[in-house]
Amino acid sequence: MQPMFKWLALCFAPIAAAVVSHGALAQGFPAKPIRLVVPSAAGGSTDTISRILGHRLAGALGQSVVVDNRPGAGGNIGAEFVAKSAPDGYTLLVPFGGFAVNATLYRKLPFDPVKDFEPVIQLCSVTGILVVNPALPVKSVGELIALAKARPGELNFASAGSGTVTHLAGELFKSMAGINIVHVPYRGSGPALNDLLGGQVPIMFPNMPGTIQHVQTGRLRVLAVNSLKRSPLLPDVPTIAESGVPGYEASTWFGVLAPAGTPTDVVDRLNVEIGRVLSAPELTDHFGKEGAVAVGGTPEQFRVFIKAEIEKWGTVVRASGARVD
Repeated sequence: MQPMFKWLALCFAPIAAAVVSHGALAQGFPAKPIRLVVPSAAGGSTDTISRILGHRLAGALGQSVVVDNRPGAGGNIGAEFVAKSAPDGYTLLVPFGGFAVNATLYRKLPFDPVKDFEPVIQLCSVTGILVVNPALPVKSVGELIALAKARPGELNFASAGSGTVTHLAGELFKSMAGINIVHVPYRGSGPALNDLLGGQVPIMFPNMPGTIQHVQTGRLRVLAVNSLKRSPLLPDVPTIAESGVPGYEASTWFGVLAPAGTPTDVVDRLNVEIGRVLSAPELTDHFGKEGAVAVGGTPEQFRVFIKAEIEKWGTVVRASGARVD
């Protein structure tokens, strides 16, 4: 071999080996169990959806899928763990809507929510609702806006805590409707809902799970849903967007992310298999009961969605003044 060709062969050998290794990893995937990291406690919506997903995905991939709950810091502990895991497709994150909120809510994150992850697929969108205590004399979004404008700063709305989606949904509504209603933060949705039912606060923007039964029994009055489309569970209830606040949307969501650098072939395989799982009756039935709608789509579509969510909620967080050090 000519000296020049020997030199070129030595230079390119590591690159060729890396390409072969990358291809082999993708081709043999999965060769061991997959870990789904849930950044919240067991028993919540994220955990329940992840366990159903894991069960169905294990059958599709021929490998066990283990759910690993790592709650804390608004989901950031679990997200950091996945961001710093090996980019091989065996450790995945199931983020919820707060993932996009945290990008601005926290002054300093131990990871970059865009650069440190490879989007795999969006699982679903969960509908929120605008509800009021029946004692409040309003029966539509228009009437609520009119009352708030007539009594600026006098009406309160409850939330699960500062910086939560239930808080920022109200802040977004205030901004887009041009009204002044006062935020009252609670330590979780349960206490906030209890005071709403008791009449201590008149307004709330909760997610549908855990709230819909109070609407059905008449203990709460629903004025609208927070999604862009009407909910199959409440087909006669209009959206906020069609009720005088065009463009309003504050649904939360769930998805699947992998660490940055995960091979494209592995991401694509996961995307295809999870997409198939989303159409399984067990998952669609659960989504329906929770007021959720399966989304699916490509990794790139999920990437665009996350960036848009970070930008949207960033504007709302800054306007609300909510920050976590």
